[in-house]
Amino acid sequence: MTSIELESVDKIYDPSGQAVQAVDDMNISIQDGEFLVFVGPSGCGKTTTLRMIAGLESVTSGSIVFGDEDVTDVRPRERGVAMVFQDYALYPHMTVRKNIGFGLRLSSDYSEQEIERRVEETAEMLGIEDLLGDRPGELSGGQQQRVALGRAIVRDPTVFLLDEPLSNLDAKLRDDMRKEILRLQRELDVTSVYVTHDQTEAMAMGDRIAVMNEGELQQVGPPEEVYLDPANEFVAGFLGSPSMNFLETSVESVDGTARFDGPGEFTYERSIDSLSATLEGYDRVTVGIRPEDVSIVESGGVPVEVTVVEAMGDENVVYLETGGVELTGRIDSHVRFSRGDRVRIDFAPDDLYLFEPETGEAIETKASRIVEYEDLQQADATNVG
Repeated sequence: MTSIELESVDKIYDPSGQAVQAVDDMNISIQDGEFLVFVGPSGCGKTTTLRMIAGLESVTSGSIVFGDEDVTDVRPRERGVAMVFQDYALYPHMTVRKNIGFGLRLSSDYSEQEIERRVEETAEMLGIEDLLGDRPGELSGGQQQRVALGRAIVRDPTVFLLDEPLSNLDAKLRDDMRKEILRLQRELDVTSVYVTHDQTEAMAMGDRIAVMNEGELQQVGPPEEVYLDPANEFVAGFLGSPSMNFLETSVESVDGTARFDGPGEFTYERSIDSLSATLEGYDRVTVGIRPEDVSIVESGGVPVEVTVVEAMGDENVVYLETGGVELTGRIDSHVRFSRGDRVRIDFAPDDLYLFEPETGEAIETKASRIVEYEDLQQADATNVG
């Protein structure tokens, strides 16, 4: 195993005299044996970052360190990395056996007998030992992906890199391969870096996730922590399906109560005592509400109109409109609505997220209130004692 350190890493492309900053001042530490997932929209720089770790892209400035060794200028084959690509990159004229063993024959001093032993052990680990004589064209997508994984694993790498390896598979195969990759990573106990644009995949797989946007690292942390305590509006909106609802509101504090007024008939009041961050100096804030925190109520709350209903089987996703702004809710499947229905929605005060309207930085999140509640319990226990 080995740790990975990216220190002030920049990547600038300048193909036509117009510099493009693909990665901007990347600083991140990846621990021994950790499974880190880079996630973000297309073009955010996550694959470029992975390719710089592999040595397939040069670093414009900054450094990349594996353990105690600076590998910034070290050739890819000398870094001890193995990489799995989105398109599998298998040789169609070679059998599975030869595809898996090709890298060892090309870059190692192993005997043919040792290579065969490693290939067969790897194939057995992946459950493809019966396919060693087949060619890629005879295999399903999931089987081809296992061969690609085997070609990487057989080299016994110190760092395992995966670039959107499941994006070409159907939903069922993605679920199966996701579990397979996690099982292999735990079994091999190898430091792994995974790239995906699928936030659900990132949340399910990563020990930590690193959210990127426009070449910049937005936030790094365990999935649940980043979900509950997003650093900014972008992270809050990117993680979660459907995305978080955002409402631009004016805010006024009177007699211990904060009143949020937004579009249409959106008005919400909340005790200032429950805020962990002061609203002093704010006359406008962006209110965030996750769809799963939206409740349908018979009275009170905010009146909205149903515009679209998506029946998902175990739940219904409803799209709602107020004052020209669309909101999304996730509700029980037995609650049925039709387009044009007028309903009322509400949400618990502790489910609100607050963001600065100009910078998008978080003012208060659900996690900050969870910590505050735990502290309150400890204080109560101390007082009782």
